[in-house]
Amino acid sequence: MGICDGRVVIVTGGGRGLGRAHCLAFAAEGAKVVVNDLGASLQGDATDESPGAEVVNEITAAGGEAVVNGDDVSDWDGAGRLVEQAIETFGGLDTVVCNAGIVRDRMLVNMSVDEWDAVIRVHLRGVFCPIRHAIGYWREEQKAERPRDARIVTTSSGAGLRGSIAQSNYVAAKAGIAGLSSAVALEGAAHGIRSNVVAPVAVTRIAAGMRPDDISETDLALASRGDLDVELPTAPEFVTPMVVYLASEACDFTQRIYSAASGRFARVFVAATRGWYGPLDRPASVEDIAAHLDQIDDRSEYQIPTTVFDEAGGIREWYPASRTSRD
Repeated sequence: MGICDGRVVIVTGGGRGLGRAHCLAFAAEGAKVVVNDLGASLQGDATDESPGAEVVNEITAAGGEAVVNGDDVSDWDGAGRLVEQAIETFGGLDTVVCNAGIVRDRMLVNMSVDEWDAVIRVHLRGVFCPIRHAIGYWREEQKAERPRDARIVTTSSGAGLRGSIAQSNYVAAKAGIAGLSSAVALEGAAHGIRSNVVAPVAVTRIAAGMRPDDISETDLALASRGDLDVELPTAPEFVTPMVVYLASEACDFTQRIYSAASGRFARVFVAATRGWYGPLDRPASVEDIAAHLDQIDDRSEYQIPTTVFDEAGGIREWYPASRTSRD
């Protein structure tokens, strides 16, 4: 008996990296898993690989239940087939974990509209389409007095919350995912649907470019399958427990964002500081803003860490001025 025993879970991008780790963990916790993966390259190009099938074989060999799905989640009809496959194969659907993603990294001044559209399509439309189909199913089940304890877990990124160089398309998509999840949480509450976000840090094909030292193509291929002996705790498995919990019935909250980085789990708040209250009998003047900027830009009530890798590949968090760094 696991925390997801009997639940039917879809994981998009489930063939490699974080998705693979999620699928294996869900199966170990008793879930029936639909492993969605196109087998595409990091840039989204078609390949002859079938990593989703490999993950399914791992799960079934261990005594679990899983099926592979090769549909494009950014395609409306493909996402519909994905949801329908889960329902037809396992008799229902309880959780959708949106993890699929690609990168087309380039400085904004050199980025083409095709590079922009490709990343936005996979990351953002690729979240909307399966979620939209799943919500339609869950709403109909509720009307038929067969309510599901539905959960949605989406994957944002520190890049989406803080920005990143040469990844404006990726940053915009990941920020959009966080906003979309919040809207889904508000609209889905009436139907028993809870929607939360994870912003992970792990060594995967996408995150490899964040490390200061070069990673060989061979090592990168191994990392994407979970076989690279990366320095813990940067392995994808260190992110997965948060995802599995949010996908389970035990999760009784919604509309939240969680950071999962190197074994550290923390809630991310998007909120204004105390600020300054201007006059109520007239609009504040520009001079008022300048005079009260220390109150408006109050740095004493929050700290935003910037995550960087040290020379050994470990993660350090550097806080704003007057804060000390810590391992």
